[in-house]
Amino acid sequence: MRFPRLIPVLSLLAMPADAQTLHLGNYADAIHATDFDPATGRLGPSRAVAPLARASFLDRSADGRFLYAVAEGKPGLLAAFAIGPDGALVPVNTRPSEGSGPCDIALSPEGRLVAVANYGGGSVSVHRVAGDGALGETVAFFQHTHAADAHPDRQKRPHAHGVTWTPDGRLLLVPDLGGDRVYVYARQPDDTFAPNPAQPWFALAPAAGPRHAQFSPDGRHLYVINELDNTIAVATYQAEAATLALTQTLSTLPAEGFAGFTKTAEIAVRPDGRFVYASNRGHDSIAVFARDADTGRLTPGGHAAVPANPRHFALSPDGRWLLSAGQDADAIRVFAIDAVTGKLTPAGVDLATPKPVCVRF
Repeated sequence: MRFPRLIPVLSLLAMPADAQTLHLGNYADAIHATDFDPATGRLGPSRAVAPLARASFLDRSADGRFLYAVAEGKPGLLAAFAIGPDGALVPVNTRPSEGSGPCDIALSPEGRLVAVANYGGGSVSVHRVAGDGALGETVAFFQHTHAADAHPDRQKRPHAHGVTWTPDGRLLLVPDLGGDRVYVYARQPDDTFAPNPAQPWFALAPAAGPRHAQFSPDGRHLYVINELDNTIAVATYQAEAATLALTQTLSTLPAEGFAGFTKTAEIAVRPDGRFVYASNRGHDSIAVFARDADTGRLTPGGHAAVPANPRHFALSPDGRWLLSAGQDADAIRVFAIDAVTGKLTPAGVDLATPKPVCVRF
């Protein structure tokens, strides 16, 4: 028996007082926001909160006062906003990204710097952040020149695709899809940067196409999602030596394989460090992996179907929920995470929102 009136009735229910405001980057014409109930996993309606075209990836200051966005274009743009009541965004200022097609943005752990990867430009830049949240001067710029040329279409030139800080903020890691490398930049006491003397970069397999990376909560292991060959590379991080060593590579696809075209997008480690999740676009799934806390090695744990083209997904701070953004489905789906197995179960009705590509708690 079907209940066609159930969805509109639920959408009108008031959010609880402890609801969290999430911001949504997208390929539409404005940044959106929605409210999230951490008790039930329910999302409120999507609403536009700041006009900014192609504002894809976002990051938020640790104190929740400011939001930063990349606007993909030629040239690229960075935008800073103050976060007001109900998630409203008040413009602070903008800065050039120093390259075309900025595709990822990340604040340093203490919030003094913001880094951006320029996919089209094949470069990375780092900018100061003022006390009032404003984007300041450029303190570092690195133009990548190496191209792997192992993939027939995607590696003719460098394509910086992600920015990830070590937990202590000493190093900035930049996966470059075009070069099959993760570049490592060392932060100086004056907040300038130089290639890491101990290890300026480490290589991935030919035609791997490294895209994004995330550290485990204990900071001992790094997980790199490789877009072109649908794999995850696991590395051990030696903080004192400032070096990383690859220890495992495994597929994000089912063991029986997948006949259609697919590529990966995002990777995330559950806050308790027990599970790692990765998204497949084309296969349109989130892959689940159990993580060994000592070695960092991963064991496949199945897949969950998600809305088409899961360019990004986010884990709730308490680790109970996963929110997958389906860019081609104009929808976000919430999953409950099983604390014992890590498996994903749909929590309710998908949220309709235009071309979502980033979910930011």
